[in-house]
Amino acid sequence: MVTAASLKTHTSKDLAQMAKKKGVSGWHSMKKDQLVKALLKVAKQKEKEKSLLNRSAKRPANSLRTKPTRSAKRAPDSAIAKKIRQERERTENLKNLSAAHELNKRGAPPESDRLILVVRDSYWLQAYWEITRATVQRAKAAMAGYWHTSKPVLRLLEITSDGNTNSVESIVEEVEIHSGVNNWYMKCDNPGKTYRVAVGYLAPDHKFHLITKSNEVTPPTSNSGEGDDHWTDITNDVEKYYALSGGFEPNVVKGELQAVFEEKSRQPMHAPAFERLGSGINGNGQGLSFQVDAHMIVHGSADPNASVTIAGEPVRLQNDGTFALRLNLPDRRQVLPVVASSRDGTQQRTTVLAVERNTKVMEPVTKEFEH
Repeated sequence: MVTAASLKTHTSKDLAQMAKKKGVSGWHSMKKDQLVKALLKVAKQKEKEKSLLNRSAKRPANSLRTKPTRSAKRAPDSAIAKKIRQERERTENLKNLSAAHELNKRGAPPESDRLILVVRDSYWLQAYWEITRATVQRAKAAMAGYWHTSKPVLRLLEITSDGNTNSVESIVEEVEIHSGVNNWYMKCDNPGKTYRVAVGYLAPDHKFHLITKSNEVTPPTSNSGEGDDHWTDITNDVEKYYALSGGFEPNVVKGELQAVFEEKSRQPMHAPAFERLGSGINGNGQGLSFQVDAHMIVHGSADPNASVTIAGEPVRLQNDGTFALRLNLPDRRQVLPVVASSRDGTQQRTTVLAVERNTKVMEPVTKEFEH
């Protein structure tokens, strides 16, 4: 036990050496009383540390373990957990077929499900679909545990008759699709046969959850033209593609088919000419039928290697660079930017068309004649 009395029995020289060994700072300039106080302070500090060590030695082993902080507990696996979470979110987003409308800046979420099949030529069909968020949620609930391992697919079905009134659908091709896509081209090797497509979710045990089916189409046996990757190819001859896709067939439910064609071509779909003449050539004395409408044609020319858009929609160029597109002419003012861009994207030219239509329907006039 170090005390002040025991330290004072030593000479100043001895106390200085002791202070030096204890690591007392400034020992060389201290007097004897100062050295005693410094050494006493060091001795008390040593006793305090020794007492703490003794208390720790007497505690149970479990009490020596300190409770890890929240950050320390999560630190080792936070990066792994983040990657797992991101991968799950990515997989879930790929399954969300209702997200395709987000790619279209002008589009709003669809109000109902629809799937149409368009004949592009004898060997190529184009499927177009819109799926609502509610439908995806219903599929997720219906498939339960199968949902996490399922995948969205597009099925091409060939329809054959068994000789009776029933028809049989056989799978020709099955394509895995993902969110952000709402168009797909499918090849049919047997022109003249009848096809349709179905969209849904396929589980690993081959259980198929159907969302919706398309209209039935029959590609012509003779090639009617080359396909194209844009809807402008259809716009240039919309009635031909509408007819090939079954739009004028009396037994086809054509509401969704007609709606999509009108949206993409920006023009109303009418019945064939001989049908439109029906009410006009059979006068029944019920009144005078009279309708007037107007369209406009935007045409021009550009470098054959350039890309041209009208109001954001791509336009197909001819081999000489000329283009023409028939557009709706609604009863209002509209502004249409026409943009031409070079292939490498370094050059761009824009022409803005401002067009206004003002239609006035006059009051009908009826003249009475004396017999």
